[in-house]
Amino acid sequence: MSVGKDRPWPPVSMGMARLTTMAFHGENMVPTALDLLRRAESDPEDAAALLDLATIHLLMGHEEAGDAFQAKALGLQQVYRDQSATADGSGPRLLAFAAPGNLMSNVPIQFLIENSDIQLDLLYVIPGVDLPERVPAHDMAMVVVGESDENREILERIAALVDLWPCPPVLNDPRKVLRLSRDGVSTLLAGAPGIRIPATTRVDPETLARLGRGEITLTELLPDGTYPIIVRPLDSHAGKGLSKLDDSSALDIYMAATPAEAYYLSSFVDYRGAGGLFRKYRIVMIAGHPYVCHMAVSSHWMIHYLNADMRESAEKRAEEAQAFATFDEDFAARHAGAFAAMHERIGLEYFAMDCAETPDGRLLVFEADTAMIVHAMDPPDIFPYKAPQMHRIFRAFQDMLRGIAAAKRA
Repeated sequence: MSVGKDRPWPPVSMGMARLTTMAFHGENMVPTALDLLRRAESDPEDAAALLDLATIHLLMGHEEAGDAFQAKALGLQQVYRDQSATADGSGPRLLAFAAPGNLMSNVPIQFLIENSDIQLDLLYVIPGVDLPERVPAHDMAMVVVGESDENREILERIAALVDLWPCPPVLNDPRKVLRLSRDGVSTLLAGAPGIRIPATTRVDPETLARLGRGEITLTELLPDGTYPIIVRPLDSHAGKGLSKLDDSSALDIYMAATPAEAYYLSSFVDYRGAGGLFRKYRIVMIAGHPYVCHMAVSSHWMIHYLNADMRESAEKRAEEAQAFATFDEDFAARHAGAFAAMHERIGLEYFAMDCAETPDGRLLVFEADTAMIVHAMDPPDIFPYKAPQMHRIFRAFQDMLRGIAAAKRA
């Protein structure tokens, strides 16, 4: 990258998708990090080098260093052009409102537009900091900030300006993203046709302790309050701190092992299917159409793709491949009414969900969010069916953007 007055604007970042793929495949990130560090040392205003250094540290689990490099980068520059795409400016131009934070703070949009002709510029919205006076020309904007307590202030700030944004449309209205907390989704989808969603409520530690001591009853917190229940810390993901409790006596032990500022309580739904196994799907909705990303199969109710032994089991992979091949005619067709209800009630151009099926045939929704990871990094020799499906998803997302850009340029 050039330095001084000739430095390109916006600064060009290697991007989350490229760096994450390198890390996922076990590449040695140290040489890349050292090159970026040398760049930053020779040019202290090389914001892109600092932002990429932050991403590498976050990928390696060095959160303190990652946060420090990110803060330094965003102190220099709030707008970055991402290198995930191969854009030359002739294709759709997308400006994404993003939040500072870890790799789960935002929609993984870099994967969705990777190797396409879509130009992606990221505008980081920082609490207490004015938006930059200059932003790149764009055909549309999109809010990629995910819902979380930490991001609430940012989403509210974006919500105050989207109706006045000079280059509409702004996809993924932040006012609707704000409704995607676990308890918010539970309320939003309650009673929707074809959908079962566990009742969910947010509680503080004292309320949870009182429940454990028997001072309040479960029905005072959950309308269908019966044990077992699911407990998790607020804003936790990937099963961190998640437990199923069979009665109130286990709450004090749980809280001692899992301290948090707040918790979610949910009803537990037994969704075992054929062979007594649990099957959980990740599905994205693009312009109202569902696309399957993965299906994990496990003997345990708490499924995450990485703990379901999908890599080790040819039988499970064969079942997932079949689910991919028949998804449109089978799963999506069975739950067409439920997907339509979700699209109507959530109202976003893009979001994802983790879901399953209940024994009585309803769509069991665990979570709906915009920032769930969606990627095509799995090794093709083990998962040959995955890349074609993921690229189908990426094309659908890109085609949505192309349609908007073409309509504006016509």
